[in-house]
Amino acid sequence: MSPVSPAVRELRAAAYRIPTAGPEADGTLAWDSTTLVVVEAAAGDVRGLGWTYADASCVPLINDVLGSVIMDLPVLDVPRAWQAMQRRIRNLGRPGLVSCAMSAVDIALWDAAARWLDVPVADLLGRCHDDVAVYGSGGFTSYDDDQLVEQLHSWTDDLQHRRIKIKIGESWGTRTAEDLRRVLVVRDTVGGGVELFVDANGGYSVGQARRMADALGDLGVTWFEEPVSSDDLAGLASVRASTMIDIAAGEYGYDLAYFARMAPVVDCLQVDVTRCGGFTEWRRAAAVAAGHGLEVSAHCAPNLSAQAAAATANFRHIEWFVDHDRIESELFDGCLEPHGGSVTVPHTVAGHGMSLRREVAESYAI
Repeated sequence: MSPVSPAVRELRAAAYRIPTAGPEADGTLAWDSTTLVVVEAAAGDVRGLGWTYADASCVPLINDVLGSVIMDLPVLDVPRAWQAMQRRIRNLGRPGLVSCAMSAVDIALWDAAARWLDVPVADLLGRCHDDVAVYGSGGFTSYDDDQLVEQLHSWTDDLQHRRIKIKIGESWGTRTAEDLRRVLVVRDTVGGGVELFVDANGGYSVGQARRMADALGDLGVTWFEEPVSSDDLAGLASVRASTMIDIAAGEYGYDLAYFARMAPVVDCLQVDVTRCGGFTEWRRAAAVAAGHGLEVSAHCAPNLSAQAAAATANFRHIEWFVDHDRIESELFDGCLEPHGGSVTVPHTVAGHGMSLRREVAESYAI
């Protein structure tokens, strides 16, 4: 007979803005800080923790809107709580900040449920893997060559990463020669034994992306992320049909319908657990990918993504994004440590195993 789980009695959110270590930019955006919205959910004697990388405006949405519909629900009934949130936000619009807010709450609830049962989140979701592949991600267009090479060595020498990704599409695709020069610097630095990925963040036109794919293929690139805007499904399909490089997109998926539209035009479907609707919607997005014969790759939020990755049969790899890795390692205890191209998701830690370092976080409070 299943135990009766305690009810959710408290839900609160707070926002923190963390400056970058230096100027950061990709092909279409520059930033000097990252905002983290943290959610804590209490039920009985357990507290669950979740977060999303989004604007601080998510905080009142969580505290004043979403919290009201999940209060008093059994902590194990996470899909029921998710459905209640989905119904509550009908007139607010699902994509965007609303989905980010839902994601943070859903993650906190799954963490609380797993802690109450004293199992890892991955086991509660249904574990498929003990170890999952990762790739080092950064290589910002704002880096000079020395910074880029230093980061590459930290990945391949110190962590023994076997896959790495850098940003291209600089200045909205207007510096293609510079993009290719930087890719060549990376290839010369890491050698031929490391898989090389690139991310244009939608900076190219379709014609540019197809021409770039030819050149990138000659440099051994195997992953071309958002060669054109992820809103341009026909463009993604056109680039995909013209190259042997895997075309990837999906990080801006905020609801299931998005993933259903995206899956037919990519080789690997990216999902961000802190945007898509949390672990609950992640599982459905992964099923959509499986229905199209695709694998899933986790976008960012690496320490949360690891739990979902371990519970996904059709999983490829986690983007171990340098910015989020730095933030999570500073603000949370219990973070994972990838090495040798993969990360182990332990069986011995309840929930996702992380806790907020409150004194550190408060120094960044908004």
